[in-house]
Amino acid sequence: MQRRTLSFAEQKAAERERAKRKALKVLRRTRIAAEKTGVALSEWEGEFLESVEGRVKIYGRAFHDPEKGAPSASLSMLQHVKLKEIGAKASGKKKPRKNGFGRRAD
Repeated sequence: MQRRTLSFAEQKAAERERAKRKALKVLRRTRIAAEKTGVALSEWEGEFLESVEGRVKIYGRAFHDPEKGAPSASLSMLQHVKLKEIGAKASGKKKPRKNGFGRRAD
């Protein structure tokens, strides 16, 4: 059985769709983790999750500026960092404190 090779445009579209599904899955898991653990997300964090999810559903990505992330990515680099921080908060992990020089404060 032979598989049909995809054209370049079809490959790009499939890659964007995969990135979209992955981003929505991460957003959904973060929200569910916060609800399960009972962690109260701040108003800003809740709005962030809702707005990013809405933009990913509608446009396939949550940012427009190509300098903020890869063209095939659904989340910008900073959105990804914030999502990881919210996920860590939801799972109960503490963010290490840092002093002003980027080193951990002990």
